[in-house]
Amino acid sequence: MDFRFSQDQEMLRQSARDYLRHHAPLRVARAVLESGAPYDVDLWQGVAGLGWLGTAVPEEYGGTGLGRVELAVIAEELGRALAPIPFASSVYLAAEALMLAGTPAQRRRWLPSLVSGHLIGTFALTEAEGEADPAALRAVVTGGRLTGTKEPVPDGVVAGLGVVGARWEGGGVGLALVELDGAGVTREPLASIDPTRPQARLRFDGAPAEPLGDERDAPRLIERLLDRAAVLLAFEQLGAAGRALELTREYTLGRYAFGRPVASFQALKHRMVDVYAAIEVARAHCWYGAWALDAAIAAEPLAACGARVSATDAFDLAAREMIQMHGGAGFTWEFDCHLFYRRAKLLALALGGVSAWRDRLVRRLQARSAEPEGRITP
Repeated sequence: MDFRFSQDQEMLRQSARDYLRHHAPLRVARAVLESGAPYDVDLWQGVAGLGWLGTAVPEEYGGTGLGRVELAVIAEELGRALAPIPFASSVYLAAEALMLAGTPAQRRRWLPSLVSGHLIGTFALTEAEGEADPAALRAVVTGGRLTGTKEPVPDGVVAGLGVVGARWEGGGVGLALVELDGAGVTREPLASIDPTRPQARLRFDGAPAEPLGDERDAPRLIERLLDRAAVLLAFEQLGAAGRALELTREYTLGRYAFGRPVASFQALKHRMVDVYAAIEVARAHCWYGAWALDAAIAAEPLAACGARVSATDAFDLAAREMIQMHGGAGFTWEFDCHLFYRRAKLLALALGGVSAWRDRLVRRLQARSAEPEGRITP
């Protein structure tokens, strides 16, 4: 089986890398961090103009109709740049939820605005610290009105559309579409280790809510949505980890001690090889995850777990070693190491912590082994 990207996909990668090299150097992420702005508006408008927001969205809804492998290629490049834009919330979660469960009317209403970048979307499931449990949600929809609190919500300070997990009048759990700029919604920014990916607390007090998908299928829908987002977010982690290793290598080659580059010392070589090996393991899982995602096959749930766990581990290791191998300077504000460390820690908790994904992987492997034909239902 050949998992290599096609010539067109490699051309897309190169064009994305060239664009981000010129329009999203690390100083852009630093500027957002230091200014307190929620995201870089110019970069957001630029990627929207290039059609990246609609990479996997069908043409009838304003997208380019490519696929999720192409979206994964772009995600990896955005990760390399530590792009300070609400791409993941709007594309991997809100738009994906609409494509998974939205009616034709809902898709026609919301997807073109998400694709153009005029509307930012987000996904609000968690209600407190810790892992989200859809069965324990307290937010409730009664008479088409949503009441409750969601936190932390990624990019909740700027999103105009929320896909919100809530309990419905009948007692079941479902998803709702909520206009976050409408009545009955208040926002409160939350402190975060990485302010370039801001978090918020959303309070709903009788906000109008429209059902998304069949309530009876909501638990499975939420699982599929998280699986798809996990693969795409893993590509961001993969790209960032690779960039962290590149920058670390460059720095150690240019820093001298005892008359020779510190990169020539065996101890540092071993540590960089460990990071490289972790990245390559994650790359294999991510590529498999992207293929499973695009092919919509039964292996998708397992592939999502593998990509999520391996990419989280690789990025965490790369970010920690980046600081260590930069020496005392690596701990300073002036160097960019902390930008990678911040993003690594934030993404490690997005969509649920890595320990929860390891547990999910074990449960799914057990479920597959219990299947008569050794297969797990997606």
